[in-house]
Formats: sequence, C-alpha cells, structure tokens
Amino acid sequence: MAEFTGERVIPGKVDIDLWNEHLSRYLFAARLCRFKRVIDLGCGTGYGSAELARQAELVTGVDISQEAIAEARERYTLPNLSFEVSSLENLPFPDASFQLGVCFEVIEHLENYRALLSEARRVLSPNGQLIISTPNLDFYAESRKHEGPNPFHVHEFRYHEFQEILSEFFAHQTFFVQNHSSGIVFLPVTAAAGAELRLEPETPRPEQAHFFLAVCAAKPMLGAPSFVYMPSAANVLREREHHIARLESELNTKNNWLNEARSEHKTLVDQFRHLQQELETRNQWALEQNARVAEAQSAVSRLEQELASQHDEANQVVTAYEDRLKTVEAEATEQSRWHQKNEEALEQQMQQLSSHIQKLDTEIQRADGQLSEYQKKLDETEAVVIERTEWALREQQAREAAEAKLSAVEASRWIRMGKAFGLGPKLS
Repeated sequence: MAEFTGERVIPGKVDIDLWNEHLSRYLFAARLCRFKRVIDLGCGTGYGSAELARQAELVTGVDISQEAIAEARERYTLPNLSFEVSSLENLPFPDASFQLGVCFEVIEHLENYRALLSEARRVLSPNGQLIISTPNLDFYAESRKHEGPNPFHVHEFRYHEFQEILSEFFAHQTFFVQNHSSGIVFLPVTAAAGAELRLEPETPRPEQAHFFLAVCAAKPMLGAPSFVYMPSAANVLREREHHIARLESELNTKNNWLNEARSEHKTLVDQFRHLQQELETRNQWALEQNARVAEAQSAVSRLEQELASQHDEANQVVTAYEDRLKTVEAEATEQSRWHQKNEEALEQQMQQLSSHIQKLDTEIQRADGQLSEYQKKLDETEAVVIERTEWALREQQAREAAEAKLSAVEASRWIRMGKAFGLGPKLS
C-alpha cells in the first residue's frame, strides 16, 4: 500500500480537511461528467476517478507512477473505470478520445506544463472541456513562509499567469476560486427532504484565493454555478475545539520539555560554574607552567646555540670525512679498474694458454701417431737388417770358404805350373 509522502493524497492517511479539499474538486467536476467519456490526468491512487465513474459513461485514470496505478487498480474495480501508466506529456490515446478532462493539482509539478495542456487539448473532442486546478502562488508562499517552498512543485502560478497559459490552448475559460469558508449549518436530526443554500453576494478576489480552478473549452460555454461542498461530519467549532485540544496537549508536552530543559539548564549552569572554577585553577597552574616553560625555553636556547656550534664542528668533520671518502672511492674505483684490466688480461692469457695446450695435445697425438709409424718402420728395418746381416754372414762364410778354396788352389802345384807356363785360370 502506498504511503503518504506529504504531497500525493492517500485515502485514510491524510488530515480530514486536506481530504475534503481534494475530494471537493472531483465532486465539482462530477456535475459535468454525466454520460461522458472522461480522462483523469494525474489520477494518483484513483479515488477521484472512482467518484467520477458514478456519473460518467467511461473514466480513464492516467498517472506516471506505477505504484499509484497499481493501488488504484486494486482499490477500484468498476466496469466503466480503467487506469493507465503514462506520462501526461505524451498520452497514448487517439485525438478526440474524451469529452471531459480533469487535472487537479498536477500542472505545478511539471517542468513542461505546456506539453500537458497541448496533449489535453488533443485528446478532447471539439466540444470537450478541461477542468484544471492549481494553488495560488501568493497565498501558498505566505502559508508556507516558515516551511519554505514545496519541494514537489516545479512551477507555481499567479492568477493572471494561469489565465495566459490556459489561453494559449483554450479560447474560452471560466474561472473559479476554491477556499475554505466559515458557515453555519442547520441539519434536521430526522431524515432531510432537501437543502437550501444561501450564499452572501460577494465578488471573489482571485489574488487572495487558496486555489484556482478553471473550466476550459475550445468553444463558448454556458453557465457558471457556484458549488458548495459541506461534508456530513463537518462541525468547524467542534473540529476547532479538537484542534485546540491537540494544540494544548502539544503545548503541555512542550512545557514539560521546557521544564525539563530548565532543570537541565540549571544543572548545566552549576556544571558550568564548577568548570569555571576548575578552569581558573587550571589557568593559575598554566601560568606557573608558562613560567617554567619560559625558563626551559631559555635553557633550550642555550642548548641550541651549543648544538649549533657542535653542528658546525660536526659539519667540518663530515666534510673532511666526505672528502676522504671521495678519495678512497676514487682509489677503489681505480683499483677496481686495474683488477678488472688484469682479470681481462689474465683471462686472455688463460684463453691463449688453453689454445696452446689444445695445440700441444693435437701435436702430441700426431707425434704419438708418427712414433707408432716410426716404430713400425724401425721394426721392419730391423727385420731387414737382421735378414741382411744373416745374408752378409752367409756371404762372408761363403767368401771365406771360397778364399780357402782359392788359397788351396793357389797352393796346388798344378796351378803354380800353369802360371809358369802361362796356362790355366787367372786368379785374382
């Protein structure tokens, strides 16, 4: 169920005067809606649309709030009553769909209120009428001077401005003012057969009205009867007494709050005096502490001077240390560079030595191969030498044997005889 926010009227959740103020507009419009197709622009929770449906042929309530339309559909289920969710600035109905439109306390909520009036004119038949109301800016501003402007209203109107805006869309308007008026009512205790109403002749002053209400049409209209709504339970004096009683109750409550506040104020005053005495004591203590602080500050000043002198000496020591440190760093950098250079040279020598060792290993392997080859050849040569030696020995033995034989031949007398005669072989 929707909650009353202070602006949209919810049946059963608003003050009776506020309820009657809104309901009376629909009762005013109900006189003009008999047997007509009616659109309720900004219908809210639908109580006014349901009131119009008592007289009209068909009523369509339109509101941009889905929550309000949902509650209207749940509360009011009449065969000639329906509700639609829609912006009033762009209505989902064909031209000339309705014969009467009502729009109560809506126009002041819209930034583009001309679009509302344009759409209302479009969906009304050529002979149709629009009944529209809005608060009087002057009266409303005065009545809300303590609360401030209504946060739900975008644009409020004065009488002549409201006239000019309506004239842009409807050539003819009949204006009414809506006010709460004091009256004296005589009601029979038994069932009444009728009622007689007497209104004192008076020309209304629109600038002093609470609300403006206009019946607008594209064509001229006839008649503008006054309308008085007197709720059956209306008793202004009784309501005022109840209201005064409520105010007195609130006043008593506020007086009790005031007495409690006064009691609390006395307690606070006593506490303040106690705190003031305590503050004076603390102020005296603070003055003594200030004197001590001054002495301490003087001592601190001396210490600061000594510290400044020591700081200068320390700066000199630090400067000398930094200079020495720079020298050491330079030497360390140079030594590091020298070590790096030596390491690079040593690395190069190691690489060369490694390369040389690899070459030596290769030559040794090659020499080992040659040595094996030489050993093989030596063995072969030695075998040949042995063989030739043995051959030479054999040849020597043969030669010696031949020489022995030769010696023996030479010693032979036959040989000697042949030599003498020049015969025989020639021995050498």
